[in-house]
Amino acid sequence: MNFIKRQIYNPLALAASFIALLIILFGVLWILVPPPPKSIDVATGFPTGLYYQFGERLKAELSKDGVDLKVRSTGGTIDNLALLNDPKSGVDFAMVQGGVANISEYPNLVSIAGMFYEPIWVWYREGTFKSDGGQLKILSQLKGKRVSIGNEGSGTLALTRDLLQVSGITDKEIDAQKLKPDDAIAKFSAGELDAVFIVAAAEAPILRKFYSIPGVRLMNFDQADAYTRNLPYLSKVTVPRGLLSIQYDQPRQDIQVMAATATLVAHNNVSPALISLLLGASYDILKSYSRLQKTGEFPSGTGLDFPLDVDAEIYLKDGPSFLHRHLPFWTAVWAGRFVKIVIPLLVILIPLFTYIPTTKNFLLRLKLAQVYEELKVIERNAQNPALKEKNFKDLEAIEKRVGNIKVSMLDAKELYDLKGHVGEVRVRLNLVH
Repeated sequence: MNFIKRQIYNPLALAASFIALLIILFGVLWILVPPPPKSIDVATGFPTGLYYQFGERLKAELSKDGVDLKVRSTGGTIDNLALLNDPKSGVDFAMVQGGVANISEYPNLVSIAGMFYEPIWVWYREGTFKSDGGQLKILSQLKGKRVSIGNEGSGTLALTRDLLQVSGITDKEIDAQKLKPDDAIAKFSAGELDAVFIVAAAEAPILRKFYSIPGVRLMNFDQADAYTRNLPYLSKVTVPRGLLSIQYDQPRQDIQVMAATATLVAHNNVSPALISLLLGASYDILKSYSRLQKTGEFPSGTGLDFPLDVDAEIYLKDGPSFLHRHLPFWTAVWAGRFVKIVIPLLVILIPLFTYIPTTKNFLLRLKLAQVYEELKVIERNAQNPALKEKNFKDLEAIEKRVGNIKVSMLDAKELYDLKGHVGEVRVRLNLVH
């Protein structure tokens, strides 16, 4: 029992236990603060659309920092939301068109930032609207016409339906056809459609396919202000003549269009390090990405459907953290993890440090008390001749142990008192024998 007690109160054993506890705590915190993945998936859109092109640009930027971005081609916003909401899909991020999602159905999603405007373009045949001077200015003129309103799963379809509903146009009043962009362009070129709705950024490759179709124009929304008041997720944007194509003079005059905001969306447990990486890359890409945006307008924290992630909000307001501003990405990640682990450890350990003197004093007193207990046993057995030899051996062992005890100046008195008491016990044993 005495051996066990000595081990318990052994300073080396206590120090080893303390170090082991530190290692365990560090390991637990290291697991609870995982590093960002080196491979992530983003759902975009059709390969001919700007979502996909933007994803490819992001992939090129992220590869410089050792992160592999896999760009998935999809049917559009609705498909992207479904993939992002499905834990089995493997999708980590998605491009989402503003105004499409019912956010109550996706409580675990957050916005990283708005990336660029996506205007609603309505291409139409001048000959179809001869009675209106060959121009389409309000959507009610589409009644009785053959119109492509976007394919299932696309943001175009969702947004077109909102516009038609606000305009008081029912499905029965137009020949609405749900077509993919390429199919719509083919039918439009063949004269089988009168108008085509398409939601895409000004730089989207899909728009170039309209330029060479003879007799087509872009709608100027005379009621743009009214639509943006009824549909707050839309912004009014002025498109100068020839902005899309100087060669084909598209549009042929300054026009007003409404635009949704293309947003990068993620799960609400997204790694802060990835947010910093993606937004940093986005700033570089968007410096010269869209001709419709003002300098520095994107990435933006406004015009979003989903709540803005806290870390993204801080980044958009203050820029990258000190570590990410001055260190390579992965160096900053590991340094950040270390800081996040050390701070909780300090919070735990600093209060403990204040108890070290008290604990040290308590352990010393326990050690001294143990010696006194052993001295009492020797004194009790001093009158027994049969235990004479054992008493002297035990006392010698005690003297050696007491001689090896190291104490501070403040505790020296207790140690010397103990040595004096040990000497008194030896005197008594000698007198008895």
